[in-house]
Amino acid sequence: MPEAEPPAASRSNSPLFLIGKNSRGQWVVRDQRGLCGGLFVGRAEALKYAMFENGNRPNAVIMVPDVLELDMSGRPGASNQVTTDVQPALARAA
Repeated sequence: MPEAEPPAASRSNSPLFLIGKNSRGQWVVRDQRGLCGGLFVGRAEALKYAMFENGNRPNAVIMVPDVLELDMSGRPGASNQVTTDVQPALARAA
């Protein structure tokens, strides 16, 4: 007997990933909750990471047209906003 697709409610719990460029032009990926992410050399690598992390769900990846900064403060949920404000403190990091 074939397995049924999981209900939509359980699929909505999968992480949503944001992809964009930071203020220095580097490709950034971060999950909506700010629990994981990284900097990447190109768009393809960023997309590959996001797809791997979210279980290969393209509709759970959002390309951000504005500046997207990666919050490395270590505070879970610190970057859970979808807004893409440039934060001066982060611009000095790296």
